Amino acid sequence: MSTSEKVIQALQDLANPEIAEHSFRFFKAGPGEYAEDDKFLGVRVPDQRKIARKNRTLPLSEIQKLLQSDYHEVRLTGLFILVYQYEKADHSRQKEIFRFYNNNLNHVNNWDLVDSSAKYIAGHYLFDKDRSIVYKLANSNNLWERRVSVLTTFYFIDRGDFSTTLDICEKLLDDNEDLIHKATGWMLREIGKKDKAVLTDFLNNHYKSMPRTMLRYAIEKLPEVERQRYLKR
Repeated sequence: MSTSEKVIQALQDLANPEIAEHSFRFFKAGPGEYAEDDKFLGVRVPDQRKIARKNRTLPLSEIQKLLQSDYHEVRLTGLFILVYQYEKADHSRQKEIFRFYNNNLNHVNNWDLVDSSAKYIAGHYLFDKDRSIVYKLANSNNLWERRVSVLTTFYFIDRGDFSTTLDICEKLLDDNEDLIHKATGWMLREIGKKDKAVLTDFLNNHYKSMPRTMLRYAIEKLPEVERQRYLKR
């Protein structure tokens, strides 16, 4: 039977100090940075996914122990397991997993943790349900909860529903965090891939006040002439 201890041991067996040092810098875990005090074992993502697949039947109580770890890779592996379980679950189990995920958002505390889970759990679950929680998270003082709100709507975009994404992007126009600007710009770009007119309508209404990073991400796939028109605001 899989346990959190077995998962952690498997990750520790692959620990690499050089990779850990690189991850520490890459994920901004230094003093005053957005992931201050996060710790790293130095395990690559493909190896984390392999370990997660081998332990995909881990009980939620054991997954919670992984999410409570001080180590980034342990938390991410726990989220990989949770996503694997959600994808194979029936509706009742999906509801249970979504509630578990929502109750543990305080451990989903870096951009890759958010991006690897919000779309696949919260996005899928909330698509045909009340989305008020997405708006609540968008109003959070917590950077990562706001990013969860944005990335949750990625699933909606995939299904051709842009309304909530546009609402959230508009709500977060004045956000102070670059990681939110990147996330909202990314989602607008994804909308543009499916319906350019929807993207350009949003841009025409907001490009003059959009944070520069958000704008650059949003227009990345547009023709150069159009990109330059928006950049010369």
